[in-house]
Amino acid sequence: MLRKAYVPGAAALLAALLLGGCTGGSSSDSRADNANPGGSDATTAAAQPGKYRTLPEACRAVGHNTLDSLLPGIKQIMDVDQRDKAYEGQATLTYDTDRKVGCRWKVESSDATDHLYVDFERVVSYDNTVSDDSQAQSVFATKRAAAHLPEPTATENSASTTESKGASGSGSTPSPSSSSSPSSSSSPSSSLNSPSSSSSASGDAASADLQPRILSDLGDEAFLDDTLGSAGSTARQRTVTVAFRTSNVVVTIVYEEQPATVGMVPDSKEMQDKARKLAARLADSLSG
Repeated sequence: MLRKAYVPGAAALLAALLLGGCTGGSSSDSRADNANPGGSDATTAAAQPGKYRTLPEACRAVGHNTLDSLLPGIKQIMDVDQRDKAYEGQATLTYDTDRKVGCRWKVESSDATDHLYVDFERVVSYDNTVSDDSQAQSVFATKRAAAHLPEPTATENSASTTESKGASGSGSTPSPSSSSSPSSSSSPSSSLNSPSSSSSASGDAASADLQPRILSDLGDEAFLDDTLGSAGSTARQRTVTVAFRTSNVVVTIVYEEQPATVGMVPDSKEMQDKARKLAARLADSLSG
């Protein structure tokens, strides 16, 4: 009888010890499980890198046919070596070709002197909480603000299907100071411009669809600027700038023309069309 009373007591003690051990392990596991979500959140909080890790070679990014169109004087160069050199362009100074590259072309003809500048910038964020794309958006916003584009009207804001969402109203009069240099002061293209003598597009650019504006059909975001130098002792120089962003790469095109004859004004529509076609080709090459 005594033995039968003892066994159940030992069994109860053993069960209590086992239950305590299981409970302790469960608590430990619970703390570990609670720590995992925190680690997971920290991992997912890290911003993603941009789509592009390299940049194209700027001086080879523009084909000969396109250069023939933008720089008509190239075909007038009789010396083959000089013509080939004109096609090659001049690469801008850079210390990291994976971050920023550019190329310039300048060609004189019997009718005008044309300049073309193409710049590629791959934006990288050094903040783990800010993605490369977000940083590129900030860089592009600064560039767009520096262009001082006219504010869109209410009608244009509602016309989301139009090609140019940011064009000024058709009844507005272009202001001589509504546009500044086509790119930010830090851009190498600033040496091509004359901000002190430039004014917003006028004359043949008076229609709303040729005014400086936001472009809705190019890259992730884009804008076009058109400035015309003030009249003086020399022919008036027109500068058309098209800038666009695709993911973490910002591309800037600056196209300039100065007629050889005083009093002549470069055609705004023709220059804008050529610059936009080049921008579309560059955007396609990046996406390909």
